[in-house]
Amino acid sequence: MLGLGTLARKVFGTPNDRKVKSVRPIVARINALEPEFQALSDEDLVARTRALQDRVQNKGESLDSILPEAFANCREGARRALGLRAFDVQLKAGIFLHQGNIAEMKTGEGKTLMATFPAYLNALAGKGVHIVTVNDYLAKRDAEWMSKVYGALGMTTGVVYPYQPDDEKRAAYRCDITYATNNELGFDYLRDNMKSSIAEMAQRGHFFAIVDEVDSILIDEARTPLIISGPSQDRSELYISVDKLIPSLDDSHFKLDEKTRNVTYTDEGNEFIENKLREAGLLPEGQNLYDPESTSLVHHVTQALRAHKLFNRDQQYIVRDGEVMLIDEFTGRMMRGRRLSDGLHQAIEAKEGVQIQPENVTLASVTFQNYFRLYDKLAGMTGTAATEAEEFMEIYKLGVVEVPTNRPVARKDEDDAVYRTAREKFDGIVKSIKEAHEKGQPILVGTTSIEKSEFLSGLLKAAGVPHNVLNARHHEQEARIVAEAGRFGAVTIATNMAGRGTDIQLGGNVEMKVMEAIAADPHLHPDEVRARIEAEHAEEKAKVLAAGGLFVLGTERHESRRIDNQLRGRSGRQGDPGRSAFFLSLEDDLMRIFGSDKLDAVLSKLGMKEGEAIVHPWVNKSPSCQAPASPPMWRAACRPPLLWRSRMMEDTPESTPGK
Repeated sequence: MLGLGTLARKVFGTPNDRKVKSVRPIVARINALEPEFQALSDEDLVARTRALQDRVQNKGESLDSILPEAFANCREGARRALGLRAFDVQLKAGIFLHQGNIAEMKTGEGKTLMATFPAYLNALAGKGVHIVTVNDYLAKRDAEWMSKVYGALGMTTGVVYPYQPDDEKRAAYRCDITYATNNELGFDYLRDNMKSSIAEMAQRGHFFAIVDEVDSILIDEARTPLIISGPSQDRSELYISVDKLIPSLDDSHFKLDEKTRNVTYTDEGNEFIENKLREAGLLPEGQNLYDPESTSLVHHVTQALRAHKLFNRDQQYIVRDGEVMLIDEFTGRMMRGRRLSDGLHQAIEAKEGVQIQPENVTLASVTFQNYFRLYDKLAGMTGTAATEAEEFMEIYKLGVVEVPTNRPVARKDEDDAVYRTAREKFDGIVKSIKEAHEKGQPILVGTTSIEKSEFLSGLLKAAGVPHNVLNARHHEQEARIVAEAGRFGAVTIATNMAGRGTDIQLGGNVEMKVMEAIAADPHLHPDEVRARIEAEHAEEKAKVLAAGGLFVLGTERHESRRIDNQLRGRSGRQGDPGRSAFFLSLEDDLMRIFGSDKLDAVLSKLGMKEGEAIVHPWVNKSPSCQAPASPPMWRAACRPPLLWRSRMMEDTPESTPGK
């Protein structure tokens, strides 16, 4: 018998269904205008833009009233400039963005093109529109690609990037549509507030922003402060001296809490470190760590302890060219120029034996949360936002609308497999990869750290499986590795969401292949090269489809279920077949921290054999929970995600010196 709620949903639809249904009449009006706009000349499209600008800026018409005409004009401009005709679902998503919502669209549904519709419509007001991306590569790529559409409609496009000359930056912000990263927008806002005159300021206001990967920027990094800082006194010698004392500590000297990522000295540890400081001549005789004069020294020994016990090389950071580079835990990318504040970065530099950069004094600071709330209207797009819908509404007053796919999703999401030990789990992973590789199925393997991606790479080398590794060490080859990830028989190991923002196309990326072929031999005719490569690609794609499409294999559950959904979403784009599975063990960090001992005891009593795994739908289903499963032994992992992450960010705020 159906419950009342289930029956109501079947009769009336879900609230999301009703939102999607509500914009159908607007889409019908846009489609009805299509023949009229197809008949226009290229000059007429620009003339329509000027007429629409006049109606909004001089005659006071609302953007809502001209939406169908603006979208019809933009669709025709995109068709001529790029050869791409937007689907109805893209028009629906564009309407939701214009209304100030977040559009959740699956990977491969065309978010980049979709964003041109609300951007063009709102740019008609003449106040500038900002399209925000997560890295400089995507900002430049999208600006270059979509500027053809805006150019065909008589609109100007700018792109903002780090270390850009001031005149060029001001010109970019004065364009109708400006592409930029969240970091650069925030830093430019801080710089503008430090300028001595309005004429020197780069930004001209905050009218409308469309935030790509909105969950990453407005949730994961919400409380991350952007800091403009100046140098303070150099205390390198003190960092080095204190660092030498930390390895002599034993487990009784400190208390480590992995759940809250916090470490503190015990009473025994305080006494021990105090004696060590006296022996090293850092603490004068007759003075102890509780005296007011010892405040600075206490700060140094605390940060040194955190550097050693909470921050691990190749997990939270890497050392490259004699510099400690932080790793973004959500994307696996290097955060070039970002530094931990309060002397923590210097403590890590001392630990790693690299040159210690001087500490900085904060001159100006803003969080992403506060910066993006400056905009009159905000919108976002991502593949995964529904899990944080409450937070988006509470903090930013943003609704989340799940936009249906253009074609039904054909990906098979398998139940998680849980092994008792990490060794058994990795044996199972290698076996699964080998089986898929032997039939030519391309595989994307998601790992949670550089260390684990390279460990798995070693196992695959030993098993004779050729593969690529994409992590912060190989950051520069990201575009090429992602372009190859969908090829027949390709195996790609990636840290979390490395490659996010670029589609993995089955059979490989045609554009990348054409560019490489022409770069290798500039004398070749581009049209002939493209025709040959497209024919080869069609043949290879057919083989990949026959092999089952892209297989996404997660080696661990992330603390946030949304990150796992992003990884899964790499497969099954535009109705392509695909498959996804997660392999877990009771020794994984998440499982270990949140009480896997009880489960291990239960499994032992049940007589679970070596190499066996639990595979059950329970392991997947965990509503509103960050843990990998719903049985009681895992429910402890449930907690309010933003609150916990915010506290962690405040403990270890990031800064960028010299910005």
